[in-house]
This record gives sequence, structure tokens and C-alpha cells, in this order.
Amino acid sequence: MNSSSGETLTPAQEELYDWLVDYIGTHHHSPSIRQMMQAMGLRSPAPIQSRLRHLQQKGWITWQEGQARTLQLVGGLVSGIPVLGAVAAGGLVETFDDVQERLDLNTVLETRGLFALTVNGDSMVDSYIADGDVVLMEPVQEPSRLRNGTVVSAMVPGSGTTLKHFHRNGPLVRLEAANPAYEPIELQADQVHVQGKLLAVWRQV
Repeated sequence: MNSSSGETLTPAQEELYDWLVDYIGTHHHSPSIRQMMQAMGLRSPAPIQSRLRHLQQKGWITWQEGQARTLQLVGGLVSGIPVLGAVAAGGLVETFDDVQERLDLNTVLETRGLFALTVNGDSMVDSYIADGDVVLMEPVQEPSRLRNGTVVSAMVPGSGTTLKHFHRNGPLVRLEAANPAYEPIELQADQVHVQGKLLAVWRQV
């Protein structure tokens, strides 16, 4: 096995690297040293740390020794968007060059049954959902377990589908807008089919 720099791996290094690829591909974050020890059948962290140092020197990974879960695969296998620090909406804050974290969207995009809807209208503007936004929705298997206030897409037979805050009070459901210009919609619970609950909002600027 050769990296882009031409550096080959020993069998022990290759064993750890292959396990890391599988682990990060499945869990979308790097494992701890203890997890690597268990996977390799080792009782001491020293051999793992030695292999990691060699993998880094040979250009297979990046890793900050002594810092938990900073390991990243090199060569486009690392998923996620780098979080480069904070940005102030008021005054100025210092930015940082070291990328310590990545925003992993895979866990969102791999949600079972995830679907998207384009928002038409301004009834949810006070919840920061505007006309033209795309909302990512997670299917709701048990509407009876929804927390009051959850943003849902709800279908009312004969009337269409709406995006609103969900509230249940006994046999009644109230679908509440986030805009005072719109009156709440109150219906019998059996008249409301909740399609999904809000997972994320996508806005292209």
C-alpha cells in the first residue's frame, strides 16, 4: 500500500490504517487510543502511538499527539466541513488557523427517510424560516410522542400541507405559525397527518 508520497506501510501500520478507514467511515469521527488498542489486541498505548506517528510521517494521516480524537485521514477520506473558529455578530473576535473540529453533515444526510420541502410563504419567519428556504424533514413514526412546539410539516386532508409549530392538547391539535399575521389552525388530532419534523434549514444566499 502506497500513499501519494510513495511511502509504504508495514503490515502492522497497514492493519491499523485499514481499521481506521472502516471506523471513521462508519462513525464519522476518529476513535480513541483505547479503542485502537482494543481493536489491535494491545494492552499498551505505546505501539498504537508509534504506528500513528509513522502513519503521519508517511503522509497517511494527520494527528496531534496527546489530543483526543484529532486524527484525520489524508487524501479526501475525511468527511465534513472544517469549523475554523467563531465569528461575532457584534464586535470582532480572533480567528484561528488550527482546524480542531469538522462539521459532519453525513449524520444528517443519512437520516432514514429524510426528505426536503421548499418553503412557500412567510408564516414561519419568526422561527428564521423564510420564503424560498429548503427545510430538511425527518419522518415522524409516532406523532403522539412529538414535543409541543416542534416544527412539523402537517397534511390536512382536503386542505393541503403546512409547516407549523405543533401543539397537542388532548384530542385537539393546534398548528401555530411563527408570524402574528397568521391565526393558529385548530383541528381534531385524527384530521392531521404529521409528515415530518424539522431537522435543518438550508438557505442559499
